[in-house]
Amino acid sequence: MIRKDFPGLDRFDRAILAILAEDGRISVADLARRIGLSKSPAQARLKRLEADGIITGYRAMLDPIRLGLDHVAFVEVRLTDTREKALADFNAAVRKVPEIEQAHMIASNFDYLLKVRTGSMSEYRAVLAEKVSSLPHVASTSTFVAMEAVKETGLADAIDGVG
Repeated sequence: MIRKDFPGLDRFDRAILAILAEDGRISVADLARRIGLSKSPAQARLKRLEADGIITGYRAMLDPIRLGLDHVAFVEVRLTDTREKALADFNAAVRKVPEIEQAHMIASNFDYLLKVRTGSMSEYRAVLAEKVSSLPHVASTSTFVAMEAVKETGLADAIDGVG
């Protein structure tokens, strides 16, 4: 379901976010035209959204398949210790592993869900053995291998930018 009630954002702000989520390279002039404002107010809104930390950056979307990174595994991680210091240690170590594409603390019978992207099963096995399993406080892991990405989008689909 598309959320329409972002606090403090009017329809112009939502339109800016929706357009940028689809095309981060759009010129300010084209952005202004598409949302129905002149260039100066559109640029001021854009700068405010950046200053407020709503827009956190701009980046290129890379095709992992064409880059040879088509092996995706989701890893459930159980920790031996879930006190704040242990969680902070684990989080800091996870951020240093380039193959971990996403890491989420989970409210379940395990503690974290990691999305690990590699080029092959053998590469994944090495990452699991040498990096994931040696992260601080790891008690156990369980791996689920993705066969196909059916949907992978950013927030573009979650923002109602047209109205």
